[in-house]
Amino acid sequence: MDEALLEAFRSTAYHVCIDTVNWATIRVDLPLPAALAEVVGGRSWAFITAWNPQARRRAPAENLAAQHALLGALQAQPGAIVLPAIGVGSSGWSEPSLFAIGPDLAILDALARTHGQLAYVHGEAAGAALLRTVA
Repeated sequence: MDEALLEAFRSTAYHVCIDTVNWATIRVDLPLPAALAEVVGGRSWAFITAWNPQARRRAPAENLAAQHALLGALQAQPGAIVLPAIGVGSSGWSEPSLFAIGPDLAILDALARTHGQLAYVHGEAAGAALLRTVA
């Protein structure tokens, strides 16, 4: 992955819908926002999507089908909680995403690879959000 794309991942605002009114914004290398940390507790978490594999646009219907498959795979993990989310880049692009609480890195890496993703954001409890490349 080239530096420009890495910087795009690093500068993205990762928004998570906590409930019908409240949202929290995750930033790479910063601690999880307090409101979201309360939801996560001491568990691991990830912000992940199945949209636009390899950072290339694809048809909306294909993106929706892949996102639905990713959602199902995350929900199938024992004890997992999945919240709606959206990543918004500094250039204005956005992608529907998922915030998953519970799955471990091995599961997340496998799902990211299955869906052609180059990276995702993850962390432990209220700790720093880390960018994890999987390409």
